[in-house]
Amino acid sequence: MYGWIWRHLPGPSPVRALIALLLVLGVVYVLFQYVFPWAEPLLPFGNVTVDQGAGG
Repeated sequence: MYGWIWRHLPGPSPVRALIALLLVLGVVYVLFQYVFPWAEPLLPFGNVTVDQGAGG
């Protein structure tokens, strides 16, 4: 998959590397701004129960 993306990016290698970096940053931005907030209520990580044991 990464080879296919690399072959389809325009320009010489330094330009391709910059475009690839921008693509990665764009994907990370979309994940943090839209995908993770949407999926967070669907995940069970917020239902944590801490039992107060002996000594507390």
